[in-house]
This record gives sequence, C-alpha cells and structure tokens, in this order.
Amino acid sequence: MRRPAPNPDADEQERLDPDVQDELIARARTWLAEDPDAETREELAGLIDAGDTAELAARFSGTLQFGTAGLRGELGAGPMRMNRSVVIRAAAGLAAYLNKQGSAGGLVVIGYDARHKSADFARDTAAVMTGAGLRAAVLPRPLPTPVLAFAIRHLGAVAGVEVTASHNPPRDNGYKVYLGDGSQIVPPADAEIAAEIDAVRSLADVPRPDGGWETLDDSVLGAYLARTDAVLADGSPRTARTVYTAMHGVGKDTLLAAFARAGFPEPVLVAEQAEPDPEFPTVAFPNPEEPGAMDLAFAKARETDPDLIVANDPDADRCAVAVKDGADWRMLRGDEVGALLATHLVRRGAQGTFAESIVSSSLLGRIAEKAGLPYEETLTGFKWIARVDGLRYGYEEALGYCVDPEGVRDKDGITAALLITELASQLKEEGRTLLDLLDDIAVEHGLHATDQLSVRVEDLSVIARAMEQLREQPPTTLAGLAITKAEDLTRGTDRLPPTDGLRYTLDGARVIVRPSGTEPKLKCYLEVVVPVATHADLPEAHATAADLLAKIKQDLSAAAGI
Repeated sequence: MRRPAPNPDADEQERLDPDVQDELIARARTWLAEDPDAETREELAGLIDAGDTAELAARFSGTLQFGTAGLRGELGAGPMRMNRSVVIRAAAGLAAYLNKQGSAGGLVVIGYDARHKSADFARDTAAVMTGAGLRAAVLPRPLPTPVLAFAIRHLGAVAGVEVTASHNPPRDNGYKVYLGDGSQIVPPADAEIAAEIDAVRSLADVPRPDGGWETLDDSVLGAYLARTDAVLADGSPRTARTVYTAMHGVGKDTLLAAFARAGFPEPVLVAEQAEPDPEFPTVAFPNPEEPGAMDLAFAKARETDPDLIVANDPDADRCAVAVKDGADWRMLRGDEVGALLATHLVRRGAQGTFAESIVSSSLLGRIAEKAGLPYEETLTGFKWIARVDGLRYGYEEALGYCVDPEGVRDKDGITAALLITELASQLKEEGRTLLDLLDDIAVEHGLHATDQLSVRVEDLSVIARAMEQLREQPPTTLAGLAITKAEDLTRGTDRLPPTDGLRYTLDGARVIVRPSGTEPKLKCYLEVVVPVATHADLPEAHATAADLLAKIKQDLSAAAGI
C-alpha cells in the first residue's frame, strides 16, 4: 500500500469553491454517522466543526488502497486513514472473496501486535468473519507475526489476518492477509479482494455479531515453539551469549521461550525496549536498520560483552544481528546475515532451493551454485519468496529470513535468531567469530559489498518525479563504470512479473531503484563485487568497495534528482 501524494492545488481549489467544500463536509458527515469508534468520531467531528477543509480533503481524497501489502497507513478518521471503519470494510471484502472462492464455513485465524488499535481491529475482523458465515479464531494476545503465519497451516485455516504495521512509525497500523497456504497474498487475489472491499456500500450492510468466534489458548504458541526445534542441528553447540532487544514490540516472551527450549544462555535484555509500547519512546523509528535504533543495545553490549546482539522489529518477523568489530559494535547488513545463514545451512547439508528477492545480494546465487543447489530470484517481498517451489531457505536484505519454510512460509525473526546464534556458538567453539566467517566467504566467492540510498519523503510526487527522470534520462555510467544493461522492470522479464522498478547492470556492480511498497520512501539498492585472492587482500578490497559504493550513491542521487 502506498499513500497517495497530497495535491496542494486540489486543496486550494476546495478551500475556495463553496460547492466543493459543501460536498466534502457532506461526505465527512456521512462517514461520521456510521463510524463505530468514539475516538475517531470525536476527531472527525472536531474537523467538521472547525471547518478544516484542508485536513478533511486529505482524509477524504480517496481510500487506502488494498494491495499485496494489504493495508497500511496512519491512524485517524476517514477513508484515507487506518481506523475501524476501514478495517471492517476490508474484512468484509476478504470474507466475500473467501466465500466466492468456495471457502464458506472455513476458519480464518487472526493475529495482532501491540500497536494502537490492533486489538480492536482484530476483534472487528473476527466479528465480520463470523457474521459472514466463516469461523474465526483470534490468537490469545499480541504475538509475533510468524506465530500467525504458522497457525494458518497448523490449524488448517483458509486464510489469516495479521494486524500490524511492522516497523512503521508509531502513528501507523496495517492489515496483512494470508491465504490457506500460509503465505501472503499476491495478484490476482489482491485485486479480487480489493474489488470486494469497494463493493461494500455501508457498514450497516456488514453483519457484526457480538460473539461467536474463538479466542485460542496457548497451545498454538506451544506448537510453534515445538516446531522451532527443527531449525537447529541435533547436538549442536549452544554456548553463544546474546544481548536482545524487542524494539518495544511483541517478540520478547516468544524469543526467550525459544532460546530456553533450545538450551542457549538466557539473553540479556535491553530493558528499556523489552516490553510492548505502541509509542516506541526510545526510537525515532522502531526499525533496527534506522539510525539510533540500536544504540541502547550497543550500550548494553558494552556493559556485558556478549558474543552477539540480536534484535527483532516490533512484530518480530525480522531479525537484526550486531557483532563486535574491533573496539566497538556494528550492525551486520541484512545481506551479510543472509550469506552467513546460507553458508551455515550448506555446511549442515541442507537440500532444496535457495531464494532471495532481486534487491538482495547476488552472493546467495554464488553460494548456491558452488553447493550445487537450485537458486531463484523473485520480486521484493516474502509473498514472492515463500512461493518458490522446493524452497529450503529464503532471505531479503531488509532483515527478513525464512529458515524453516515447512513451519512458517514467511520471514521469521525468532527462528532466524536461533539459527544465527547456533552458528555463532559453533564458531565460538572453534575460536572464531561471525566476522571471520564473512572473511572466508569473501575470499571464496568475492567480496559482495552492498549499500542503500533511501530517501524518505512527505510528498510521494517526489518519488514519482525521480522515477520519471531516471526513465527519461537514464544514466550511462555510475562511478565511472559503464552501465552494460538497463532494465525497466515495469515490463517484466522472462523470469519476473512486472513491478515498478529499474535495474542497472554494471561491470562488477548492480543497482536497483524502486519505490517502497510499505513506506513513503524511494529505495536504491547498490552492490559491488570485488575479487579477493587471499585474506591478506581483504583490507584493500573493502576500501575499493567502499569507494565505489560512495561514488555510485553520489552519481545515482544526481541522476535521480534526489
């Protein structure tokens, strides 16, 4: 889901044109009359009474669009915000779709995180499903998203809903939909569900009983935890000591239970971020990748000197890892963790397809090729990765890892944390570290260095203009390297369906540019590959790669006008 860009000219017109103002206020009053939430009713009534047509125009300029990311947006009143009215319509559309697909009477499992309104949205969804003749079951409390993804298949559900905005800012919430195979929706299901949502004329047309659904007990969580046993090798070392942060989310209790079950030392908690808090008071953005988000974890590591730091994002489907590098700590890039986990699985004899999204490092392909394993590239998102035939391991550079696809067909920050801690334990027994293994991988396959140019915007037209500029005046060189192949991914390729993105292949480098599907960001993914003959050549290779990445970033920024 992407938020439509504001249109100042339209706002100005509505402020000046009394007829437009009257029509806008009439729409707002109609929405207000059926809003079931006292909080958003009060908010919207205040805007109407104040005659704030600019804000009303922003709220009523369209509707949040349901897509392959489901719904995600800022909390508030009106069809362009996340609220109970929007969620009830979304649930009604999903229920209608499921009934038309022949799933009448089937089970829909609903999970939710600890954000503002998440429990309300989950309860509304359960009521709508029940009213539509489906069976609904709600997880017992806020739990990690991978528990919901697991529960769908474990309980034989026809669909699942997770109420979460993952690592978005505190003011956001979202609505993620899975079908009965346990993976997120992809086209054409998203468009078919969206059409059913659009067909909902009034909330009065949506039956919402006061009960009739099931609230699950802890047995489904117990089954998920039992399944985590499959991630680790029998008799493997379990000695690595960790510092852990839940980033004010729902991961702590599940991760601690999984680590205790596995026999790892109990993680040292970042106390300030351990408990769920929808305000996320210690971070600007509750995403381990964002500057400053890991500062408290680094401080705790300096106090306790663990072997590694593990972090989840707020709904615990992502896993971040940090290691001691010299005298201090640093985050590993998602691509580095992806390569470490792949190498660990190969050495354990894993069989099956290794897969990643196109924005992730090409190193995974080299690791799979050397091991004689199938390899696939997909579009961005685990909705695509999880659907790869014969998937054994999938990852995405944005800290997402699927290490047990038979259990969870989605990214899972809990099982990824178990596997990386097992690897750190094994290396510790050998007197080595994760950084030592990364050096070995670079010597074996070449140094694959990645970086990202990410631009957060208030006005989405900035992103549209940047993409248009790159398409109309494509660069021919970046950092002095000739672009040998330029692909507009809106046309698709022989292996990928169409998507809004650009891919440039250079001699020893690769760049992909795309708008984020879940945040108001333009994302540019950079990779350079530097051959490395011996360990002694690594410092020079790292310096060369850093210089190239910096120059590519500078040239690309100029070419895109950002």
